[in-house]
Amino acid sequence: IPLDCMIGNNIFCNCPKLTAVDLVGRIHNTLASLHLENWRHEMKGEINRINQVLPDTVAEEKTAVTQQWIRSVIRLLDHYKARHKALLKEATTLLELALWKANLDDNEGEMEGVRTTRGRRKRARKAICVTSGASIVIKNVLP
Repeated sequence: IPLDCMIGNNIFCNCPKLTAVDLVGRIHNTLASLHLENWRHEMKGEINRINQVLPDTVAEEKTAVTQQWIRSVIRLLDHYKARHKALLKEATTLLELALWKANLDDNEGEMEGVRTTRGRRKRARKAICVTSGASIVIKNVLP
């Protein structure tokens, strides 16, 4: 079944032999893209949990158990997607700072060898710090 499938009330009450559920759709691509292996492992464990529970569940409760399982998988997936996004944002920020620092060091190196006053170097460094040496600065875009 797709993870976003809306299961109606008691749809499985006439399915006493229902013992396994397989998820289809993009969920497997989403799992593969999760940042940490233990996240992928925990998600796979949660997905496979239904197949351990269903064989021992009476037919009248299979729908409720499956609905609860789907909500649990979605909640856990949303949690890991949010954490994944936060890690990517942190990595992007670190990359941006490293590029800025490298560019700053390169621009500062160009001033060496030219005789300049301390005030001129200070003003030039301040301008480079603000713009990172770029002639055009677009907010929230790397130079």
